[in-house]
Amino acid sequence: MRLVRVRRRAAHEAGDSHAAAGAPSRSALARGLRGMARLALCGVISGLVVAAGVLPLALIGGSTVNAGRDIWVNLPSNLAMPPPPQATYVYANDGRTLITTFYDENRKDVPLDQIAPVLQQAVVAAEDTRFYQHRGVDGRSVLRALVSNGRGGAQQGASTLTMQYVRNVLKNDPSLSPRQRVDAGADTPARKVREMRYATMLEQHLSKQDILKGYLNIAYFGAGAYGIYAASQTYFGKSALDLTLPEAALLAGLLQSPDGDNPISGDRDAALQRRAYTLDAMAKMGVISAADAATAQAQELKINERDLPNNCVSVPPAHNDWGFFCDYFRQWWGSQPEFGATPADRDEALRTGGYTVVTSLDPGIQASTLSQSLSVYGYGSARSMPLAVVTPGSGRVLAMAVNRHYSLAPNPPQHPRYPNSVNQLIAGGGGVAGYQAGSTFKMFTMLAALDAGLPLNTRFNAPSRLATGWPGSGPGSCGGRWCPANESPSWMNGDRTMWNGFGRSVNTYFVWLEQQIGARRVVEMAQRLGITFRSGADAAMAAKADQWGSFTLGVASTTPLDLANAYAAVAAGGLYCQPLPVLSITDNAGKPVDAAAPKCRQVISSDVAAAATDAARCPVSRSSAYNKCDGGTAENVSGILGGRPVAGKTGSSEYNSTETFVGFTPQVAAAGIAVNVDNPNDQVGSGIAGSVNAAVAQTIAAALRGQPVQAFQPPSRVRALGR
Repeated sequence: MRLVRVRRRAAHEAGDSHAAAGAPSRSALARGLRGMARLALCGVISGLVVAAGVLPLALIGGSTVNAGRDIWVNLPSNLAMPPPPQATYVYANDGRTLITTFYDENRKDVPLDQIAPVLQQAVVAAEDTRFYQHRGVDGRSVLRALVSNGRGGAQQGASTLTMQYVRNVLKNDPSLSPRQRVDAGADTPARKVREMRYATMLEQHLSKQDILKGYLNIAYFGAGAYGIYAASQTYFGKSALDLTLPEAALLAGLLQSPDGDNPISGDRDAALQRRAYTLDAMAKMGVISAADAATAQAQELKINERDLPNNCVSVPPAHNDWGFFCDYFRQWWGSQPEFGATPADRDEALRTGGYTVVTSLDPGIQASTLSQSLSVYGYGSARSMPLAVVTPGSGRVLAMAVNRHYSLAPNPPQHPRYPNSVNQLIAGGGGVAGYQAGSTFKMFTMLAALDAGLPLNTRFNAPSRLATGWPGSGPGSCGGRWCPANESPSWMNGDRTMWNGFGRSVNTYFVWLEQQIGARRVVEMAQRLGITFRSGADAAMAAKADQWGSFTLGVASTTPLDLANAYAAVAAGGLYCQPLPVLSITDNAGKPVDAAAPKCRQVISSDVAAAATDAARCPVSRSSAYNKCDGGTAENVSGILGGRPVAGKTGSSEYNSTETFVGFTPQVAAAGIAVNVDNPNDQVGSGIAGSVNAAVAQTIAAALRGQPVQAFQPPSRVRALGR
């Protein structure tokens, strides 16, 4: 917050030396003074006497001077100048495509060289023609107002641009109480004295250009537009630098009565009258010719109204699918301590801090991802296909899509939960715990086993059913113990290693492997890679992880974003990065904010990650560094990616209630889950698995378009073969 100190002056220092030449007669002045109480101008004169010596003390009664002096002396000596509330602009990864903005007041500060000179001239002409001559308080204007008001003529206020700037600063100062901010705009002598004192002070410490810039960025122009940047966009859909003379004159004319005179919601004729007044004032000042003024006045008033979106439900209608990414961005912002001590502080910073955010959202990849989601289920389906795409090595989120419109609009009575929704179906949170992802969780068992020193060729003769040491009951139990079974015994049973056990998704192999190292290690590995337990039941089981034998079969709820990012850590050689929806953030002064930097840590060794990747190539192709793949559950994926090195895993929950695929290359990871988010008893069925696999693979292929082919790092011989 900027502080500008007022130089205190004793009343006698004002003296008589600054009496204005050609001052009005004593009789006219006397008539004005007699009307001061009625017109509330005593504070103006008193302040001028004390502050700037505009009038001789002999012309004004001593009690009036004393009253004004008391108000003057009792004011604080510092004028706090915090930046006014400004909108935060959120862009796609190109830095140009606007996703949305967040604001309490539609305002964005811009430097003076980004404001058309003709607009600067128009504002000075309309509001303060002697702006460049006076020192904050214009004695001539005050005397003119005093005499006119005393004679009962048109009421004149004599506020300079500097005084108006002071008024706006005080009205926007968050350190003042609500009552004080209201008083800053009240028509009282005290307000005038306060403005005059601070105005004369500002003129001693700031240049005219600085004052004009500050005023143009803080003033209200009507239609919800604060500052000239917002006004130019709101009324004309262009930058302040590109304003024409008629446009500049119109905006300058609005400053006197911004809501009553504005041509959008107010009086269009009044707006034109104020435009004419401004053009005439500009001609009288000599900044334009009379001919230019007449030509501009003859031009038709053309308004190109542009509503600035506010919040995630206001993303462009043609791209309402971006709302889910926007919602995740806001969720992420609320967790970053750089923006405040509490979530409420961070939300306020987003709405008032004037940040410029370039997100990681790639509109092209987003469009492809949405298309693939819709290829599985359309907008009219009760079932959903949420998809997420992230970048290994940074955690940056490239796309988030689902076959839903991000909208608060009501849904049809026959299906009230879709196609419109603002639930975070892709990243979770806000009551969405996620969905079971089935055998994709076998990755965490394999990683934990490799991390514990077991090689990829760890062998086990996998039976159709495996009697475990964990207690169990019901159909999946035998003798009081949990006994999981293989889905397709003829294809899954037999001598298995991590390669073909993962490729064929052999349940009994991975449950056996989990027993060898302990379920707690598997659960902790998942947590290391960012799997979050959002439901109370999952959190309770995680607290007693040793008993969670079924964890390897994917019974915990997760989200496409968590799952894609966990596999991205494997693709990045064991480097886990928190999901990140931004590329850069700058504050209202243009300074970069550290929150935009990736937050990464090595959670497993690069060799462990390389070994897991080698096994994860088996489900989607028959190639691995050690040629140990002999069957996979989604071998068509490799062909969709044109033979690029790719890895991944399919997953089906019990009774095929969900179908999942997560795939990755060194550059991209993506995950999708087919599910009915509102009805867990609606089993999507195994028949949809091929569509899910293809949708995720096509999403990855689109994200890789134009990128070079990169190979996976092969694991060491010891990690693969144990020798």
